[in-house]
Amino acid sequence: MAILEVNHIEKHFEKTKVLEDVSFQLDEGKAIAIIGSSGSGKTTLLRCLNFLETPDRGTIAVKGNVLFDAARPASENEKDIRTKRLHFGMVFQSFNLFPQYTALENVTLAERLLAKEKPDFKQNRKQIVEQIELHGMKLLNQMGLSERAWHYPHQLSGGQQQRVAIARALALQPDILCFDEPTSALDPELTGEVLKVIRGLAECKTTMIIVTHEMAFARDVADQVIFMDGGLIVEQGIAKEVINHPKEERTKQFLSRYTKG
Repeated sequence: MAILEVNHIEKHFEKTKVLEDVSFQLDEGKAIAIIGSSGSGKTTLLRCLNFLETPDRGTIAVKGNVLFDAARPASENEKDIRTKRLHFGMVFQSFNLFPQYTALENVTLAERLLAKEKPDFKQNRKQIVEQIELHGMKLLNQMGLSERAWHYPHQLSGGQQQRVAIARALALQPDILCFDEPTSALDPELTGEVLKVIRGLAECKTTMIIVTHEMAFARDVADQVIFMDGGLIVEQGIAKEVINHPKEERTKQFLSRYTKG
């Protein structure tokens, strides 16, 4: 059953079409890898899903609930948008950790802020904070970083920082975890440790959308692959079939850059 339904999404920046009639579905427990050249619309698509950009056309639905419909624009405050963003956990290219907070504080920050909005927070503050920190430590342990919980970002390697960012994205238990080129800011020797974590999440049936330039990883880990070019979905299908035996000429040309030699 589809947990995410994206229908006919378009996004323009002035006269430039960045996304054009983008439609796809994602089933619960599955992973989609989105591949394509720089400027093909991959990141803009993720930003639309996370309500960091507003599409000019189309609909976005999670679990059958329409979160966005361009034909019926809603006047929403920041709290409404924040609530919709809770469906999507976002892991950016550049980590985006707060330098003044420890790894554990970065992971638990959003959960703490939401807890403060609950009517019983003041009365049960100690118990609630303890539960949040316990959850944060569990996530850091899952990332292999329990011993780094009280380290600040500048005390962590790039790979460790990205793993903290993944733990942070998981903290609010989103329906869908989104990765935007999660290894592009890493040195080659650190890339493997982040890909290993994402591979483990896939094995645990975490629902994911992964924008990546790691073709072998996309082939072996994702259930489906979408190839984008010029804001369009050119080809989509079973990961191994698209990457090993692409049907569209543009897909073949793109993938040939990664298979030469």
